Amino acid sequence: MTQSNRKTATAGRQGLAADAGRFIYPFFMFHMLAFGLSGFFLAYGGDTPDLGFVYAHGGIAIVVYLAFYLVLFGIDQVKWMLINAGLGILGIYAQIGWILGRFGRRVEDYPWYVHVVPFLYYILYTFLLRQFLLDITRSRTDARRRAWVESGYVVVSLLVYAYLLWRAGPRQ
Repeated sequence: MTQSNRKTATAGRQGLAADAGRFIYPFFMFHMLAFGLSGFFLAYGGDTPDLGFVYAHGGIAIVVYLAFYLVLFGIDQVKWMLINAGLGILGIYAQIGWILGRFGRRVEDYPWYVHVVPFLYYILYTFLLRQFLLDITRSRTDARRRAWVESGYVVVSLLVYAYLLWRAGPRQ
């Protein structure tokens, strides 16, 4: 693909996401929140989750969301999800740990494979939040503004996660 074709394809996707934003963000945020909460409760709600059902229920939805993300936002934006994933490792641990702490439980009380679906939902949700911030601040096509918004997003995320980890205190 030539450079001009790549720019046209990227601009088309950005336009699609921006034009449909009034519908896309509320729909996906509500839809993903509902599926994410159900995935969270399926994984953590009982003493022994049915992992086959957790993975089928969450896995199908996650694959569908990824397909929509690629169509709506493009590969370059989806790559940013990897940055969210990096932040997400710290954030997921801090926030899910904080939520589970409200119920007298800890992240360490569950094997790693129970966390897969809730963690993936967290990554998808924070990706959607970043896309929303880029559109609401109109910084998607303004490189300077986008750099400020993205830097602020990373700094605020790190501050929130550090605060949650600090509040959780040392593990015993």
